[in-house]
Order: sequence, then C-alpha cells, then structure tokens
Amino acid sequence: MKCGLLGRTLGHSYSPAIHALLGNYDYALYEKEPDELEDFLLHGDFTGLNVTIPYKKAVVPYCARLSPTAQLLGSVNTILRLPDGTLYGDNTDYDGFLSLVRQSGADVQGKKALVLGSGGASVTVQAVLRALGAEVVVISRSGEDNYANLSRHADAKIIANTTPVGMYPHNGESPLDLAAFPACEAVYDIIYNPERTALMLQAEALGIPAFGGLHMLAAQAKRASEIWQNTAIPDSETVRIEALLRADMRSIVLIGMPGCGKSTVAAALGAALSRQVCDSDALIEELAGMPIPQIFATQGEDAFRAYETQAIAQLGKRSGIILATGGGCVTREENYPLLHQNSAIFWLKRDISQLPTDGRPLSQSGKLEAMYEVRRPLYARFADHVIDNNGPLEDAVNAIKEALL
Repeated sequence: MKCGLLGRTLGHSYSPAIHALLGNYDYALYEKEPDELEDFLLHGDFTGLNVTIPYKKAVVPYCARLSPTAQLLGSVNTILRLPDGTLYGDNTDYDGFLSLVRQSGADVQGKKALVLGSGGASVTVQAVLRALGAEVVVISRSGEDNYANLSRHADAKIIANTTPVGMYPHNGESPLDLAAFPACEAVYDIIYNPERTALMLQAEALGIPAFGGLHMLAAQAKRASEIWQNTAIPDSETVRIEALLRADMRSIVLIGMPGCGKSTVAAALGAALSRQVCDSDALIEELAGMPIPQIFATQGEDAFRAYETQAIAQLGKRSGIILATGGGCVTREENYPLLHQNSAIFWLKRDISQLPTDGRPLSQSGKLEAMYEVRRPLYARFADHVIDNNGPLEDAVNAIKEALL
C-alpha cells in the first residue's frame, strides 16, 4: 500500500514519522505544481493521500464520492483510491480538532467562541465548535467582526486561533491580547511549532488552560490511517503518538549557576540522545564579535544581557536541541517565554563550594553566595525540573532522561 502527503511546497513534515507508527505502508511526500495535479490524481500510483495547502479545495472535483464531513466543509484533506480506481474524499482535520477539544476537557456548549481567521482551517474549527453547541463568532481582518472591534466580544469564553500568527519562524507574535477577555476559559491554537505559541504562553500566565495543535495533528493522521486501512485504531494511539512527537520536538534547556556543569551535562546528553548541542554563550560571542570577558570589560553587563536575550531568542525557536545557557539568563524575565516556548527547563544544582570562577567575570567578584541567593528563586521560577549535579555525570544525565519520559 502506497500513501503520502500531497502539497506544493512541503519542506519538513512530521507526517512520514507519524504514519510509520500507524500502519505498515509506504508514505512519501508528493510535491506537485498546479499543472501536475490532475494527472497525478487520475494516474498516480497511490492508495491514499493526505492533502495540504494549497490543494484541499482543488482536489474536490476529482473525488467521485465525498464523506458528509468533506461535503459540509467543501474541502478534502484525505483521499482513498477505491477498488474501481475512483477517488473518495474525506476531511480528517475535523476529527483532529474534535479530538483536541474532547481531550482538553473543556465544555464549549452554549459558550461564545471566537475563531480567529477565516481560511480553510477556520471553517473546520467553526464546524466542530458549532456541532458541540458553541456560539461561534469569526474574527477576520475585515468584515463585521474584526480585530479593530474585539471589545464587543470581551465576554468570549473560548478562543481558537486558526491563523499562522505565531508559527515558526515568527515565534513571539500573537493575534490578540488575552487580557481583553476576562471571561476566557480555554484557548486553542492549531499551531504545533512552537509547542507553546505567544498566545498560549499568555494564556498560561493568566491561568487560562491552553492547548496546541500537536494532538490535532496526531488525531487527524490516525483517522486518515483508519480510512486507508479500513480498520479501527484505538484512540490511545493518538495519545501515544502525540507523546512521542512532543518528546522528539521538545528541546532540553539547562540553567544554573556559572560552573554548575551545564556544558558538560549538555555534551553528555547530546551524545546519549543523538541531539545537537547549542551554547548560548557561544552565540553571544558570535553576535558581539568578542569574548564574553571583553564584552563585560568594554560594554558592561547590560550590553552582555542584551546580547544574551538576542541569542536566546534565536536558540529558543529551535526544536529538539540541547541548550546550555549562561548562569544569569534568569535575571531577565523576558528570557523565560523565549526558553519555555519549545522546551523542558532543567535547573542543575551544585554546591556553591564546588563552583569554579576562572574566566567568569561575575563569579570572580567575590560575591558568589550573594549572587546565588538572588538567583535561586529565579532558577526555581524558570525550572520545570531540578537536577542534583553534585555526583557522577551519568547520574545527572540519567535523571534528565527519566524526567523526559
């Protein structure tokens, strides 16, 4: 059985990895120009296809049969070649978002739900929310309900982002300010890279449950695989695949006092997990064009911290890396969302008496204990996990690996 993803410019896709976990079939990426579409659909050697931008509507006329969902939405993201050679079209994005809402545990019935965006993904999300009994309002750049008059919907309890605002590489952008919606009970963002968009990070800061698009990605793929194989797949597979994807995509960030072993642990983790290791200090020196001690000597600590935030902004966008940070990165609150958006953050703790000071401008000031007292609550604020690094290197590495499971 041959399956794959049909689109115009596909780049990196998680679909092959997902489908390798769902069934015993080949899965390829099919990049086709518009003038190649008809010949491929009519004569291509495939059993099943996922369809992505810009062809979800373009493939509809080539489908001899459509599922009720595909008819309702007017778009197809899953195709099955039937025994007679004709094509059956379905839309499993609907199943994916429905699974996300159910998995979140939020009750949307009777509640005002703002759907940000008016494209194809928006139509799907609208349909799911309406089917669950929500009062749906679509927010677009123009029209009756737009971003200029959001205040009329301050009572909204559900917000779902279907726009690409905040998607990698434009991390940090948000379609709206959640502070304007004091009644909000749940936020959905169908973006899955980064793991936590700026919209989700603000929701987290405000205590609003927020849910990204990774579960939707896994759930829609599971439903597509069921269609191709004509067999039921347990919903537990969606949860399993989501967890595997998250573990693969999530970066490991190491924080802690200067000399606590971040670089050494990072190198060992990189070897153990076959991941790229990055060091924010190395990027700082590249950005500044000089060694860190020289930055302190010629430009001062404020300039160094500005370079550090710039470096963290670049590295924090990355997925699946191991990042060793400078000891003082926690002194700037703006660094937290930059690190938190894609990572699990580990605080490496080592006794103050064991911390070296050579080549460390601030550590050489003779006020290491006072520095630690200031930074200790900041490390606790940033950290998802605390790792004791007073023993053998392998103990710290194994503790981090166990925490990731």
